[in-house]
Amino acid sequence: MHIPKNFRESSQSTLNNMIEQYPFATLIVHNEAGLEANHIPLFLQTFEKKIVLQGHIAKANPLWKNTSEKSEVLVTFNGPNCYISPNYYPTKQENGRAVPTWNYVSVHVKGKINYIHNDEWKLTMLNNLTDQHESHQKQPWSINDAPQEYIERMLSAIVGIEIEVKSMEGKWKVSQNQSDKNKQGVITGLSQETESNALKIAELVQKTCV
Repeated sequence: MHIPKNFRESSQSTLNNMIEQYPFATLIVHNEAGLEANHIPLFLQTFEKKIVLQGHIAKANPLWKNTSEKSEVLVTFNGPNCYISPNYYPTKQENGRAVPTWNYVSVHVKGKINYIHNDEWKLTMLNNLTDQHESHQKQPWSINDAPQEYIERMLSAIVGIEIEVKSMEGKWKVSQNQSDKNKQGVITGLSQETESNALKIAELVQKTCV
């Protein structure tokens, strides 16, 4: 991923938080069949000496057979993003020198993949994923709400995935290359939108203002 200096995000806590807020990932591998992408939610686990991403795929998915363990993979997480109109820039009214662009937040992770078949591990992983995504529900669903024999049958139909993170980089393209006057124009323009991504980008642009 090309990251100009102004757009690079290096804070580990910021990168981790983005993954936790936008956990639906694209897992990209290269095997004998060529390039392959799978879209799955992943749970971030931070240990003293390593960071891992955990999730699962259906056992029917040939990924775990076609891509050997310890293979290097790329995982991408996309945060809020939206179109930026030149009309948002006050300087456009002055000299016309403006073009459209796109503001966005993205994290790329490289690591080595492993497959887990142990039911206890898979159950813990599923509990972590479930707790994370049910936390905002009025009555959070729990795996314990389902019959045990049903869960056992479901566990046998999936393969656990754990990716040991080797590198992580983030790109926060949120108008850092614009003057404060134009940043304020972007904030004003996006704040009039109703789409949630636009409002979140406006908040991020605001953080870049002096």
